[in-house]
Amino acid sequence: MLIEGPVEVTLEDGSTVRSDRFLVALCVCRRSRTYPFCDTSHRRRCRSRGEADD
Repeated sequence: MLIEGPVEVTLEDGSTVRSDRFLVALCVCRRSRTYPFCDTSHRRRCRSRGEADD
């Protein structure tokens, strides 16, 4: 989800994170290592066990 910054996000535990960027990508899939900000982790595909390497 893209929103115009700067932005402050309050997390479930009550802590607050801030970004001063003019456009901020927030993670909605919770796969991001930089949650609540998106790091495009949702683009990585997990291989199934039977899938061979190319």
